[in-house]
Amino acid sequence: MNSQDYYRQFLHAVWHGTSAHPLVASLSAQPAFAVYRNTIFKSCADALAANYPAVLRLVGEPWFQGAALAYARGNMPDDACLIAYGPGFPDFLASAEEARELPYLPGVARLDRCWTESHLAADDAPLDAAGLHAALAAGRDVCLAPHAAARWRWEAAYPIYSIWDANRRPDAELPAELAWRGEGALLTRPQGQVQWQAIGPGACRFLDACRDGIGVAAAAGLALEREPGLDAAAMLGGLVQAGAFTSFH
Repeated sequence: MNSQDYYRQFLHAVWHGTSAHPLVASLSAQPAFAVYRNTIFKSCADALAANYPAVLRLVGEPWFQGAALAYARGNMPDDACLIAYGPGFPDFLASAEEARELPYLPGVARLDRCWTESHLAADDAPLDAAGLHAALAAGRDVCLAPHAAARWRWEAAYPIYSIWDANRRPDAELPAELAWRGEGALLTRPQGQVQWQAIGPGACRFLDACRDGIGVAAAAGLALEREPGLDAAAMLGGLVQAGAFTSFH
């Protein structure tokens, strides 16, 4: 068995506890191997706790550890650095029987993931806001490119932004009268720090359109279809100010 085969068999034994290869099977039968496996799974669960703090705060340590260990056993890290571990955790929660009483939990987890992705995204140049204003004033129908660190999400059924924000910031609390309706969020990283704010369905649709290469005029029309009565100019100004875009053409 060459080194690559051994490595594959060893990883299979770590994640599944068994191996068809005699050498690896002999190794995995040792008591110390079980300790090694548990240490790896615990490291993955701890990484998930760090990467999904709002979910952890919502459900508590025992519940979270059980879900995180179950996820880790079926999802091997693809990088020794676990700062980005767990991209599939929100979908895992959406399918978990234990989470059915918390239907908003996957949406909250997705915002935690958006934070991680925004934090780790590549650096993009800031938008030339004055140049954009001049181009729009001249009647140009430009295409806006979202910033690499911009992340946005709309959840039609649950107030995920309010729930996530209240559990992401230690000093925040949910409103006493939380309206049970859809909410959206925008995460950006101006000056190297991830920031977030609530946005509506029209702004999310506008950002989707910009990501797809649609010009500002058509993107604004799609935003108005999604959210009638939206002040498109104010919406665009808010997105620009938040740092949602890097360039236009």
